[in-house]
Amino acid sequence: MKREIKFRAWDNLENRWYEPTFEGYRGKIEEIMLSPRGRLTMRTMTELIDESMFPNRFELMQYTGLKDKNGGEIYEGDIVRTGEDNIGDPESMIGQVIMREGSWLIENEKMQEAIELFSEITSREVIGNIFEDKQLLEGKYE
Repeated sequence: MKREIKFRAWDNLENRWYEPTFEGYRGKIEEIMLSPRGRLTMRTMTELIDESMFPNRFELMQYTGLKDKNGGEIYEGDIVRTGEDNIGDPESMIGQVIMREGSWLIENEKMQEAIELFSEITSREVIGNIFEDKQLLEGKYE
């Protein structure tokens, strides 16, 4: 099975996501480039920003290769809710997608629990991410 390898980057300065593809957006083309050594560079029509000029500006998140129940791509750092059809899971849970020991997990630090992201018997739904929706992990959700 072939897994698609791709990334997205959170810009801590601009508080927005960048996808590593060309985007035609109001005449402004944006691109995030990742060097073989892991250095990020953002290119727009008007500027070129290398992360060496702005340390800790970008947070790189990897695509898990999985989609949620709505067909949305699941990335590292997403906040995921396990489904109501939680056969096999201890109970419904909300947690952050992380990589640990080569496996994608949903981790809820407050409950000190982690379960596998992939499941054939229960659905997963992305409800936010750790940059824009951190309160979802703090138990302040509906």
